[in-house]
Amino acid sequence: MSKIQSTNWNYPTTVWFGHERVSDIANACKQLGMKTPLIVTDEALVKLDIMNDLLQPLRDSNTSYIIYSKVQPNPTGENVDDGVKVYRDNACDGVIAFGGGSALDAGKTIAFMANQTLSVWDFEDVGDNWTRANTDGMAKTIAIPTTSGTGSEVGRATVITNSQTHAKKIIFHPQILPSIVILDPNLTYNLPKHITAWTGIDALVHAIEAYVAPGYHPMADGIAMETIRMIKDNLITAYENPKDENARAQMIVAAMMGATAFQKGLGSVHSLAHQLGGLYDMPHGLANSIILPYALKQNSPAITEKMRRLCESLDIENPSTDSFIAFVLDLRETLGIPHTLKSADIPDDRAEEIGELAFNDPSTPSNAMEVDAKDLERLFVAAYRGELSF
Repeated sequence: MSKIQSTNWNYPTTVWFGHERVSDIANACKQLGMKTPLIVTDEALVKLDIMNDLLQPLRDSNTSYIIYSKVQPNPTGENVDDGVKVYRDNACDGVIAFGGGSALDAGKTIAFMANQTLSVWDFEDVGDNWTRANTDGMAKTIAIPTTSGTGSEVGRATVITNSQTHAKKIIFHPQILPSIVILDPNLTYNLPKHITAWTGIDALVHAIEAYVAPGYHPMADGIAMETIRMIKDNLITAYENPKDENARAQMIVAAMMGATAFQKGLGSVHSLAHQLGGLYDMPHGLANSIILPYALKQNSPAITEKMRRLCESLDIENPSTDSFIAFVLDLRETLGIPHTLKSADIPDDRAEEIGELAFNDPSTPSNAMEVDAKDLERLFVAAYRGELSF
C-alpha cells in the first residue's frame, strides 16, 4: 500500500492529518492568534525526543511557550488548578495539549477553566451545568495526540478525578472541543508495545459501545463500524511493526473516529473502567481491554442483530455475539493483555461499592440494555474472575 497522503478535514473540528504534520504547529498557533501558548503534557513525555518535534518549530518561528508537565495518568482537579495558575501567571493566550488521553483531557480542561470563576466541579456533565460557563473566558486549544486510543482530541468533554472522593467526573461544554487537531502518526512510532495495545483496544471499545448503544443514529453507527474494521485490520500490525507507516496512520485516525462515534453514547465497559481508574489509578485503556468481552456477554440479549451485522461486515465466521467475543479474546491474547482484573492486581473487596459507583456513571444510561447496580457488580466480579457466563 502506498503511503497515505496528508490532508485536512473539518469534521467534527479542524483536523490536520499526515506524517510529520506536527511541524505545522507554529502555523496553527499563528492561525489561532496564540503568541504564548501553554503546552500541557506529562512528566514522562516531556523527557522524550518527540517533545523536540513539537518545540523546535516553535523555536524556529520565535513563538514563546510555557510548559506545564505535572499531569498524572488519571488527571486530577489539582492538576487542572495548577495548570490554570501557570497559565494565568505567565499571561498565556492558548493551550497546546500534547500527549495521550490524560494530557489532552488536562489541557482541554485548563483551557476551558482559564478564566472561569467557578470550580471545575461546577461543570460536571449533569443537567445543564455547562450553561454556567463564561464562554468569553475559554482559551483556544490545539490538540496533538501521541497515542491512538482515547480520541480526546475531538471530544466535547474531559474526564477529571476528584482526589478527595477518587471519583472520575466528566466535565462537559460544547466549546471544550479543540480548535485545531494535529494527527501525526509519526508521534506514535516509539510507543511501548503495551501502550499501543491498551490504547488500541480503548479505541475499539469506544466504537463497539457506540455501535450497540440504543437509539437511532446511523451516522454514528456507520463511523463506528468503519472504526472497528480499521482497528481489526491494523492494530496487530502496529503492535508487531511499530514503524509501519500505514498501520500507524490508520490507527490514529481510527481513534479519532471512535471518539466521534461515541457522541451517541458509551456503556458498561466505561462505567466500570472509570471507577477502576479513580479508585486504583488503573490505566483506562487496560481497564477497558479487560472488561470488554464480559460486557459483550452480559449485553448479548440486546445486541444479537447488531453483532450479526458487524461480524458479517468484518468477515467473521458464524456471525454472532459469541463469534465476536472470540475475535476479541484472540486479539487480546495476541496483544498480551491480561484476561482478568485479578491478574492486573485489582482487588475484589469493593465489588458492591464499584457496582453502585458504576451505576451512577454518565456512561450507564446509554448502555446497550438497561442495567442496575447489581448487574454492574456482577460484571465486575465476572471480569475479576474471568467468567464469561451470566
